[in-house]
Amino acid sequence: MSMPTTDRRPSAPLGEPAAPGPAARRPSLAHTARATRERLAAGGFMAPAVLLVTLFLLAPFVWTVHRSFFGDSRTTPFSWFDNYTLFASDPALSRSVQNTLMWVVGTVVLPFVLGLAIACMTDASRFSRLARLCVVLPYALSGSAVAVVWNFMLTTDGAVNQVLDTFGLGSLAQGWLLTWPGNTIVMILANAWQATGVAVILFLVGLQSIPPETIEAASLDGATGWQRFRHVVLPQLRPVSIIVIGMSLVNGLKSFDLIWVLTQGGPGRATETLAVSMYNETFLELRPGAGAAIAVVLTVIVLAASWVYLRRQLDVKGV
Repeated sequence: MSMPTTDRRPSAPLGEPAAPGPAARRPSLAHTARATRERLAAGGFMAPAVLLVTLFLLAPFVWTVHRSFFGDSRTTPFSWFDNYTLFASDPALSRSVQNTLMWVVGTVVLPFVLGLAIACMTDASRFSRLARLCVVLPYALSGSAVAVVWNFMLTTDGAVNQVLDTFGLGSLAQGWLLTWPGNTIVMILANAWQATGVAVILFLVGLQSIPPETIEAASLDGATGWQRFRHVVLPQLRPVSIIVIGMSLVNGLKSFDLIWVLTQGGPGRATETLAVSMYNETFLELRPGAGAAIAVVLTVIVLAASWVYLRRQLDVKGV
C-alpha cells in the first residue's frame, strides 16, 4: 500500500530567517507606491512656485549675464569682458564701489548698535511704548518719503542750517548734500533713522524670549550689569542678530530710492552706489551692456556676502 506523498519544502536552517514570501513583499510595494504618489503630489504643488521663480528671477538673470558680454547696441558683436573692465577704467564706477562699501558698513553697524541699545533701554522702562512708537514709526514710511523729509532738513537753507544759525553756530552750516564724502555719510544716517525701527522690533522680541532664570542666576553669581549683558543676554540674542545683520547687509548693497530722491547720484555722480550706477548706465546713459555688467557684479556681491556671513553665523549647535 503506497503512502500519499505531500509537497514539502525544505525548512530553513536553524538560526537563519525564512525568505519572505509574496504576501510579505506586498506592504513594501504598497509603501513604495504611496511614497511615489506623495512625491508626485509634492512636485505638483511646488511646480507653480518653481515656474514663477524660473520665469521672473532666473530667466532675467541669465539674460542679464548674456547681455553684459555685448556692447551698447543690438548690432554690437560679442565684446567679452569689456563692460567689466569699466570698473577699473571709469572713475565714476570706482567711486560707486567706494560708496557701496561705505553704505554696507554704515547700514550694518548703525541699525544694529542703535537698535540693540534702544531695545535694551525700552524693554522694561515706564515709557517704553511711546519710545518704541517714535523709533519704529519711520520704518513705516517709504524710502522716498524719508528722502523728502531729510531733503527738507539738509538743503542749504534747510532746517539743520537754520537751527545752527539760531544757536549761533552758523559757521558749522554747510551744503550737506554738495560735498563728498559728507553727502554720503548724511544719507547713511538718514537710512539708519529709518532702518533702526525694524532692528528695535526684532531685538525686543529676542529680549522677551530670554528666560529670566538665566539673568537671575548670573546676578546671584555676582555678575555686574555689563557682564550679564555680555555673557548672558548677548549670546542668547545671536539668532536675532543674524537676521538683523543679514537684512541690513542686503539693504545696504541694494539701496537706491533714498539716494535717488536726495541727490540722483550727484553732484557729478559722486554719491552713486552700484544700484544707482546700474540705473544710470542703463536708462540715462543708454549703455545697457555696462548696466548689465554692474547688475551682475552687484548680484554676485550680494549673494557672496550673504552666503559667507550666513555660513559663518548659522551654526546649528550654537543657535
